[in-house]
Amino acid sequence: MASLIDMRRRIRSVKNTQQITKAMKMVAASKLRRAQERVIGTRPFATQAKHVLASIAARVDQSNHPLLAQRSGVTTGKTMLIVITSDKGLCGGFNTNIVKTVGQFLRDHKDRELSLGLVGKKGRAALGRRGFPIRFEYTSLPKVIGFAEAEAVAQPAIEDFTNGKVDSVHLVYNEFKSVMVQNLVTEQLLPMAPIEVTRDEAGGIDYLYEPSPQRIFDELLPRLVEAQVLRALLESSAAEHAARMTAMDAATRNSSDMIENLTLTMNKVRQAAITREIIEVVSGAQAQ
Repeated sequence: MASLIDMRRRIRSVKNTQQITKAMKMVAASKLRRAQERVIGTRPFATQAKHVLASIAARVDQSNHPLLAQRSGVTTGKTMLIVITSDKGLCGGFNTNIVKTVGQFLRDHKDRELSLGLVGKKGRAALGRRGFPIRFEYTSLPKVIGFAEAEAVAQPAIEDFTNGKVDSVHLVYNEFKSVMVQNLVTEQLLPMAPIEVTRDEAGGIDYLYEPSPQRIFDELLPRLVEAQVLRALLESSAAEHAARMTAMDAATRNSSDMIENLTLTMNKVRQAAITREIIEVVSGAQAQ
C-alpha cells in the first residue's frame, strides 16, 4: 500500500489538475457564448441572401452557371471532402467522431476518387497519413472567424469544381445544437441545388438591376458558397467550445470523486499506522 506521503502527493496533483479543468471549463463557457452569438448573428444574413438570390434567379437562366451544373459523376466521380476539425484537443469525442464519419463516408463510397481539404490540426494529424491526396490544409484559425477564412476554404473547392477536377464537394463538420448535443453533418456543397423560386419572388416587384441580373447572379453564387462554408466554420467552432466545456466539467467532477476516494484511502492508511503504533507502545509496556 502507498505511504501517506505518496497519497498526499497524489491528492495534491489531482487538486492541481482540477483547478486547470475548472479554468478550462470557464474559458470554454465564455468562448461558447460569443460563438453562439456569432452563429445566431449570421442567420438573418443567410436568410436574406437566399431571398435576394431567389428574386434574381427568377429573372435569369440558372442552367448556365457552372456551380449549378449537375454532372453525371456527382454520385460516382471525383469527390473533394472538406473536413472541419479543431486545432486543439481536450474536447471529448469532438474530433474522433468526425474522423469516424469520414471513415464511414469512405467505406460507403469506395468507387469514388477522393481528395481531402483539411481544416484544423486534429484532422490533419488523423487523416493526413491515410494516403489520400490533400488538396489544401488550413490550420490555426483565428478566434473570430470571418469571411476571409471562409473564402480561403471555399476557393480551392470552387476552383476545382469549375475546372472539372472534381465532380462534387462535400462538407463534414459538427453542427451546434446545444451544450450537450452536437450533430455530425455531411452535406453536399457543390454542385449547388437550383435556387427555388416562390410565387411571391417570381411575381414580386420588378426591380431595375445594374449591372444585369445575370451578372449579379453569377457574382452572388460563389458568395453563397462561401456563406455556407462560413456557417459550417461557425457551427463547428461553437460545437467545439460546447464539447470542451462538457468534457472539462466531467473531468472536474471525476477529479472530485477521485480526491474523495484518495482522501478516504489516506485516512485508512493513517488510522492503520496510528493503530499499529499504539499496539507497539502497549506491547512494549507489557514486555517491561
